[in-house]
Amino acid sequence: MSNIVISGSGLFIPPHSISNDELIAAYNAYVEKFNAEHAAAIEAGETEALPSSSSEFVEKASGIKSRYVMYKDGMLDPERMAPVFKPALEGDEPETVTMAVAAAKEAMAQAGKTADDIDLVIMGTTNHQRPYPSAAVEVQKKLGISGFAYDMGIACSTMTFAMINAYTALKAGTAKCALVVNPEFASPQLNLKSRDSHFIFGDVATAVVMEKEENCTSEYAFRILNTKQMTTFSDNIRCDGNYTDHNFSAGQLPDDRPYFRQNGRKVFKELLPLVTGFITEQLTENQLQPTDLKRMWLHQANLTMNMFAAKKLLGREPAADETPIVLDEFANTASAGSLIAFHRHKDGFAPGDKGLICSFGAGYSVGSLLVEKL
Repeated sequence: MSNIVISGSGLFIPPHSISNDELIAAYNAYVEKFNAEHAAAIEAGETEALPSSSSEFVEKASGIKSRYVMYKDGMLDPERMAPVFKPALEGDEPETVTMAVAAAKEAMAQAGKTADDIDLVIMGTTNHQRPYPSAAVEVQKKLGISGFAYDMGIACSTMTFAMINAYTALKAGTAKCALVVNPEFASPQLNLKSRDSHFIFGDVATAVVMEKEENCTSEYAFRILNTKQMTTFSDNIRCDGNYTDHNFSAGQLPDDRPYFRQNGRKVFKELLPLVTGFITEQLTENQLQPTDLKRMWLHQANLTMNMFAAKKLLGREPAADETPIVLDEFANTASAGSLIAFHRHKDGFAPGDKGLICSFGAGYSVGSLLVEKL
């Protein structure tokens, strides 16, 4: 049976960047205004005062220093605290499609493939802008690809799961060459009025081309040696907003329903043992040790989590090039982080050098691909 390779990767970076200092200045201005307007209620104990924040707090808590966004207007306005953009109505191109097409073109160029070579498109994203028609089919049409396409999502592990779906289709022969696109238009889900979560997400899109090894002509290719997936239910990371919301009257739904929420302490305590055990098991099944990996491209949600996982696996502090970090520049990009790290830090591999692409998070879900350089 043919080996499957990742023959090209692509990255779309949105046009605007927001630093911690900019974001915190807007948040603190909002807090000052809120606390002043509700001073009497706060004094009476009827309303809680909002806490201020600082860039130092954000960086220490997350490792994030900045983030890219599709729309900056409104996000730094204390009177609005939400991005300003138009709804994608009939005839309009959703942001996820625009982002996906841009990342796809770079991945296709790197792989040396045209639309005629590809017959499967999978769009994996955490936040779907519309239920139907499928955004993946729109990407397929915009790129001029024949065959079939579909959307999928499983939050933080969406991109690795989508790649594993493509791998399975290629192995089974139901596709000859797959394009996996991963637009994460996450900034609209930020509650910019929340000290604990307003800094977390940024926007980005990644993409990969995957194909049978015998058809590959790319110098950037990595052979997929093994894939592994795991899910176990937890609601410690969640978003409840959905298409049924219009059925409910005012007061029936909590104000934070459409936003990202998490219990960070429980996530850290529960998820990290699952992840390190999962990776150890995968390596053992493939007769490898963590030290056999030249690089681990890990999920980019929190610097402390990444460093903890890498140290646990290696038994020592990891070198910077063993577990590259991109969240300082991009923030948490939902399921795209490990692929940003792969795209940015896949150079310097000799044939046979091995690496691990691994995502983990909401679900809980863990998805992992063990790869080696061709």
